[in-house]
Amino acid sequence: MKYLITGLGNIGPEYAGTRHNIGFRVVNKLVEDAGVRFTEERYGAIARFRVKNCELVVLKPNTFMNLSGNAVRYWLQKENIPVENLLVVVDDLALPFGTLRLKPQGSDAGHNGLKNIAQMLGTQNYARLRFGIGNDFPRGGQIDYVLGHFPEEQVAAMPPIIDRAIEIVKSFCLAGIQLTMNQYNNK
Repeated sequence: MKYLITGLGNIGPEYAGTRHNIGFRVVNKLVEDAGVRFTEERYGAIARFRVKNCELVVLKPNTFMNLSGNAVRYWLQKENIPVENLLVVVDDLALPFGTLRLKPQGSDAGHNGLKNIAQMLGTQNYARLRFGIGNDFPRGGQIDYVLGHFPEEQVAAMPPIIDRAIEIVKSFCLAGIQLTMNQYNNK
């Protein structure tokens, strides 16, 4: 089985380490742990490796967040991967910092990356791993918040959360979404 694992974020040093780039941070660690590297290809950086009997194609779109759907659609088609085997790792304002929630589908909840993916795929029925970034910002401060950096205490708390996100990604591929949700969503 082949899977497309997509971490959402924005390219460029000015976005590195921001809350909105947590998808990049998770897939960077996933690829690093596998001992492989990303290579720049069409619409993004790609890494390939196996987890047991599953082939993972890991994507970091270089299209900027609001056009992520272009990259996702291209790589699904190029690699002949069904949409059921797509998992998007994304930041989520509605969840407290560090909360991880796997969902088989859902609305974009105002997230422009998810909105563009749904537009380009013609469906919202694709899995997403939502990484909670909290919502501790004043009214009207959402953009500055998501494009801001995590405070030091959250950066320090992040490694085990990212490791857990990687466990969820691997379980999604090996055990399927239902078993993975049952195992990880209630903790």
